[in-house]
Amino acid sequence: MKTAELREMSVEELKAHEQKMREDIFHLKYQLAMNQLEDTSKVGKVKREIARVKTVLAEK
Repeated sequence: MKTAELREMSVEELKAHEQKMREDIFHLKYQLAMNQLEDTSKVGKVKREIARVKTVLAEK
């Protein structure tokens, strides 16, 4: 999701999105540990998404 799209979201939506991303990263790390994850770069992408959401939340 682009930063511009995140800035259009409300604070509640951003918090919900961050929570969903945290759940996703938990599942991705579990899959990585079990050697079931095919795209290992997805973990980093989700971490960057969480950072974007936190940045927008801090701006608001």
